[in-house]
Amino acid sequence: LTDPVWGERASPLRRLGPKRFQPVPISITALPPIDVVIVSHDHYDHLDYPTILALAGSSVPFVTSLGVGAHLEAWGVAPERIHELDWWDSYSCRGVEVQAVPCQHFSGRGPRSRNSTFWSSFVIRGPNRKVFFSGDTGLTTQYTEIRDKLGPFDLIMLEVGAHHSAWGDIHLGPDNAVKALELLGGGALLPVHWGTFALGLHEWDQPVERLLELSTRDNLQLVLPRIGEVVEPAKVEQVSPWWREATVVVEQRDAETVRQEAVADTGAGELEWPLD
Repeated sequence: LTDPVWGERASPLRRLGPKRFQPVPISITALPPIDVVIVSHDHYDHLDYPTILALAGSSVPFVTSLGVGAHLEAWGVAPERIHELDWWDSYSCRGVEVQAVPCQHFSGRGPRSRNSTFWSSFVIRGPNRKVFFSGDTGLTTQYTEIRDKLGPFDLIMLEVGAHHSAWGDIHLGPDNAVKALELLGGGALLPVHWGTFALGLHEWDQPVERLLELSTRDNLQLVLPRIGEVVEPAKVEQVSPWWREATVVVEQRDAETVRQEAVADTGAGELEWPLD
């Protein structure tokens, strides 16, 4: 389970900040058995307080980046179930190995905690398959090193939403995701970090529409399941643009709204960095 968020807002505030516009497809209590929970970094759209509270009473282990475990422990996760990994470190349990690898992002849940914890991408190995999960990242040449050391991958999960031309150092977006896919050695691409919260200034479905355009040009092997749909990546033959039929109500967040949220969170008056 990667960066699970069942909360209504990706925000420290209950009534302000990006609001979920897609319902969760399944309740936490109805989830099948979980091998491990991976938390890539501490931003609100990846480390979700109500979700961690709901999972804290289970026996499932948590794997996360350096420093993030303090949040988990404070919210009720037993210390012996928390495994913080530095880049290239691994943790194994229940037949699954999780390895933290380099990425390019930042962290913080408020103005006093900026970059006080770490961030990671992860490689997940099962008995027969190997998956790459980006978390949040900008385009980094370290992905070539990851490919050489740990590739090839059966499935590559790359973040594509909440992108902006000014944020290329910390978010991929669809165009840079295709470049990252190439650096990682190619393969089946499952776009993530889109379709639930409006965290950027683009339309909510712009990232996947752009990926469809790039897929025609670059012959991408896209995996784009409906939210909650179970798929076998190796058997996906074509993409159905289900989002075009989805009825969603997205709270409008113009540039001034995003700037005000940045001021509230960081005390800065300019939108130099997004909040996720």
